[in-house]
Amino acid sequence: MDATPAAAQPTPPRVATGPRGLLLLGVALDIRKDILGWLLRTTEHGPLACYRYGPLLSYQVNHPDGLKHLLQDHVKNYTKDHFGYDMIRRIVGNGIFTSEGETWLKQRRLAQPAFHRARISAMAGQMVQATAELSEQWTASQRSGEPRSVVRDMMALTLRVVGEALLGTNVREETQAIAEAFTVISEQTTERFRSFRLLPPVLPTAYDRAFRQANQTLRDVVARIITKRRERPEDHGDLLSMFMLAKDEETGEQMDDEHLRDEVLTMLLAGHETTANTLSWVWGLLHQNPDAERKLHAELDAVLGGRPPTAEDVPKLVYTRRVMDEALRLYPPVYSLSRKVVKDDVICGYEVRGGSSLYMSPYVTHRLPEFWPDPERFEPDRFTPEQVAARPRYAYFPFLGGPRQCIGNNFAWMEGTLIIATLAQHHRPRMVEGYTLTPEPLLTLKPAGELPVRITAR
Repeated sequence: MDATPAAAQPTPPRVATGPRGLLLLGVALDIRKDILGWLLRTTEHGPLACYRYGPLLSYQVNHPDGLKHLLQDHVKNYTKDHFGYDMIRRIVGNGIFTSEGETWLKQRRLAQPAFHRARISAMAGQMVQATAELSEQWTASQRSGEPRSVVRDMMALTLRVVGEALLGTNVREETQAIAEAFTVISEQTTERFRSFRLLPPVLPTAYDRAFRQANQTLRDVVARIITKRRERPEDHGDLLSMFMLAKDEETGEQMDDEHLRDEVLTMLLAGHETTANTLSWVWGLLHQNPDAERKLHAELDAVLGGRPPTAEDVPKLVYTRRVMDEALRLYPPVYSLSRKVVKDDVICGYEVRGGSSLYMSPYVTHRLPEFWPDPERFEPDRFTPEQVAARPRYAYFPFLGGPRQCIGNNFAWMEGTLIIATLAQHHRPRMVEGYTLTPEPLLTLKPAGELPVRITAR
């Protein structure tokens, strides 16, 4: 008589391997030396790599299946209670990007109406007008032959758009101060993370004083914005109005100035820095890829015929959107993100221990050859509907995904498309001789050396 077969036992999770580091520092020196190269090397260990960053047990999740698990299916097990976000909170406080739980959900609900497609479409005119004024400056530089910094131009432009469209405020006079302050903060935050310098900047050293002064500059700018708007508390139809007029459903209380400051700082910095870097990459990549540039120009001529773009044109500018998609694939501004693992879990068949740190990198996942053949090549037609449908959802995640997907993604898509369409109809920025387009991984991923160009005509 045959024996009854035993019930199939579940396969135990595997133990992930990863880069080996030093006894006390782990892989901290490797990350400090070349973070992008190090991130790419983690793929040699499979869909999930395990290593020590300083004394902390850490994991790097690169495969789309693992990203779906942590960003969508089991999102509550992976929180922002992580020292990386503690550093960001020093800059933007506890705004919608850094908050958790009920606080985040409440903030998200308050902000969501400001990013409704109809409201964003109504902002298109402001975006195009601001870009048209930069186009006039580019025309003047075209005549004089004077070089320009694409990075600085895109930063100033997107800062103006965020100020006017989302905050109902003209910040052009503060542009230089904001840019200088953010540069200090970005460089220091990056250095502090990579050197595992976790203490807050409270020491009486020149280094810590520079951080505090830069942080105070940003807070002073935001305080002036809030004070000015308090004088006109009516609804202006923008995000700041929504935050200022919102009341707690239970207590009837409104946001205090500290809470408002955190939200405004988040929108001001996150809303302009990321889009500006993406647009900067677009101009450099178009210079390097003349076939893609010709396709872009052909679409702009066919759809717009020389007139300024409108919100209604955006869905028709299919290739323009693909150009931005491909720039975001190659050089996602937010190139690495962190989470804290709450409880033991299994990702892609590998054990992940509660209390550990977990990282994900769009820069890495966007280069996995199994989803992106010849991954270093700039090819906007990777984003045809057919190719998008053939890839896993999280093979491409420049704006994350799941419930914590970036609330401003549609705003950024419209803004980027309109800016590219407005400028590329008339101008062809050419990188100056001797400049090499390479990434500089600070708080966000920007072109090194601010991308100097000479403006030429179409």
